[in-house]
Amino acid sequence: MLRALALLTLLAAPLPALAQGAAPTMPTPPLQTPGQAAPTPGAGPAPAATPSPAARAAEARRTELDRAFAALKDAPDAAGAALVEGRIRQLWAQAVTPSVALLLRRGVRNMEANQAEDALEDFDAAITLGPEVAEAWHLRAQAQARLGEATAAARDLQEALRLEPRNWGALLTLAGLQQQQGNEAGALRSLDAALAIHPKLPGGAERRRELRRKVEGDAT
Repeated sequence: MLRALALLTLLAAPLPALAQGAAPTMPTPPLQTPGQAAPTPGAGPAPAATPSPAARAAEARRTELDRAFAALKDAPDAAGAALVEGRIRQLWAQAVTPSVALLLRRGVRNMEANQAEDALEDFDAAITLGPEVAEAWHLRAQAQARLGEATAAARDLQEALRLEPRNWGALLTLAGLQQQQGNEAGALRSLDAALAIHPKLPGGAERRRELRRKVEGDAT
C-alpha cells in the first residue's frame, strides 16, 4: 500500500521549472512583403496571446495523464495499478461536459439493465455533443456488440482508439469482439496491446495464457 501511495505522490508532483539563467531567444522579425509599410521604429513585437483557463487546464490534464500512464505501466502490484487507473478515469471524466457525462451514465445504467437499444440512443446523443470523447465511442461499441452489430462496433472501437490509443478498455472490447468472430490471433494481439499499457490488468495474464494456448493449438 505504501508503494501505491508513493505512485499517487509521484503523479501529484509539480512539473519542473524552467532552468534559471538560460539565455533568452530573440524573436525573429517578420519578413516584409513588397508594398508593405515598414514597422514603426521602436515598436515591440505584438504580445503573445495568453492561453485561456480552459486551455491551461486541458494542457495540465494532458501532462498529468502522460505521467499517470507511465506510472500505470510501472505499477509494482495490482493495488498500486488500481489507484493509478482510478486517477486516469478521473482525468478522463474531467474533460467531459456535464451533459455528455449525464448521457454516458444513463447509457451505462441501461446497459446494466440489459436495455442495449436505449443505451445506444444515449451514447449516440453523447457522441453528437462530444465527438472528441473516446470513452463515448467505446461505450457505444459495447452497445453495438450487445445488439449483434459487430461491424459497427469495430468502427466505433477504431475511432475510440484513434482519439485515445491508450484506452486499454477499448482494446479489451476489441479482443472480445475478435474472439467472438473466431479471430484468436487478432484477439491475442489486442490483448497484448492492452497489457502493454496496463500490465496489472485484473485477469489479464490468465486470459492471455488461455488465448495463447488456443492460438498455438490452431497453429499445430
